Amino acid sequence: MLMKFNTLYLFIFLLLFSACKNTSTDDGVFNIVTTTGMLGDVAEAIAGDKAEVTSLMGPGVDPHLYKATQGDLRLLKEADLVIYNGLHLEGKMGEILGKLNNFPNKTVIPAAEVVDTVNLIVVDEGNQIYDPHIWFDVGLWTETIEPVLNAIVSIDGANEVYYQQRAKQKMQSLRKLDQWVTEQIETIPEQQRILITAHDAFAYFGEAYGIRVKGLQGISTISEAGIKDVTSLVDQIVRENIKAVFVESSVPKKTIEAVVEGAKAKGQNVQIGGTLYSDAMGEAGSPEGTYEGMVKHNIETIVNALK
Repeated sequence: MLMKFNTLYLFIFLLLFSACKNTSTDDGVFNIVTTTGMLGDVAEAIAGDKAEVTSLMGPGVDPHLYKATQGDLRLLKEADLVIYNGLHLEGKMGEILGKLNNFPNKTVIPAAEVVDTVNLIVVDEGNQIYDPHIWFDVGLWTETIEPVLNAIVSIDGANEVYYQQRAKQKMQSLRKLDQWVTEQIETIPEQQRILITAHDAFAYFGEAYGIRVKGLQGISTISEAGIKDVTSLVDQIVRENIKAVFVESSVPKKTIEAVVEGAKAKGQNVQIGGTLYSDAMGEAGSPEGTYEGMVKHNIETIVNALK
């Protein structure tokens, strides 16, 4: 509790003394900070060389459990634009991100929260909690382009046409990707279209592309899977003769390995079909370090294992 208080105090202290500071870099570009790499990909696609984009959560990072470092606080302090997912994805950073709107000279947007709630998957209707993993539905993820574009234009209206052209190109790229994903999933025999992963991050993917999904943990990795969860999943694998399950790059694989061993003990030879990128993209500079590359890797891994 004391550590949490000190971190928040440091954050407020830094902002109070920098509220009026011009945060643009020396070469005239402005600073954008995003929480996830997926949002960084959208921001970079639109801003081009007019902004410096930094994503706080790199490869293998679990946003549900992520805690801001002092370096992150400095980056947030210096940012002209902060983009976060929202919908409770950045659980442990929620308090800090919520307070950013209270400070001048800083634009802050929760990109996923612009999506109409009728298109969101309800997790807890009474408390209005929705599944935050909207990037697994490529079509739905395109809806984050407009708010990011508007936020960038609000900071640098002089280059509006440039940003609009780049946003249009990104939209076209994602629409083609969405169609490609649909075509690839349809190559899997319908009875074999079931995706089992470490945590329940792929619900939007399942709804969008017609594949059943089952996560060992819930939508957040904060709560750990128990013996009952493992046993229930093992029973389903044996009952439905499922031949492959998947680990995730940002979630420890020990629970999925326990499921594999449990299924084998019951005579079901299930394999780990590969590693999927779920809450984080791949290394910068690699194909999987872009949103399109991450999606293509996931789809090719799923199709190859389930066909």
